[in-house]
Amino acid sequence: MIRLRAFPVAVVALCSLGLVACGGSTTASADSAGGTSGGAATSTTAPVSPPTSVPIGTIADPSPAGTFGVKPTVTVPPGPPPSGLESADLIVGTGPAVTSADTVTVQYVGVAWSTKQQFDASWNDGTGQPVSFALDGVIPGWTLGMVGMKVGGRRELIIPPDLAYGAQGKGPIGPNETLIFIIDLVGIG
Repeated sequence: MIRLRAFPVAVVALCSLGLVACGGSTTASADSAGGTSGGAATSTTAPVSPPTSVPIGTIADPSPAGTFGVKPTVTVPPGPPPSGLESADLIVGTGPAVTSADTVTVQYVGVAWSTKQQFDASWNDGTGQPVSFALDGVIPGWTLGMVGMKVGGRRELIIPPDLAYGAQGKGPIGPNETLIFIIDLVGIG
């Protein structure tokens, strides 16, 4: 299974420049959604903080809610991908809310917008167990999109390339790919 890993520093710089031009923060993250379960190697580049805020739109045509704890079905909406980060709570949790500094335990599935194909899912890692990782070590779209989500909830995120892997892509994720994730928040800490 692919665990999404660190951005090259050059892409982080490009993302930062793009955010500065839009009046956002001048920082970006060095990693993506996947945690370090299974002994995966960590990045050798110094982590960079994600932007502190960007406007987050609402997904107009979200995927079906499904059942918390059961692998969801991701539906790619019709038409072109959105240009900004979008979010929808498919199931609203009742536990504590996530902050950008938290370590989270989640189950997730990721789909590439252009191919409509899954590129990663914690449900398919061989154990089916949730994974844990710090939100300051994932792609900016995850860090920003998870803030405020409550334990026991399921959230869908549509993440544009500038808050994911940008022009270089990563592994099975192509250049300038918009990513869709559905995330079950199992725990914080």
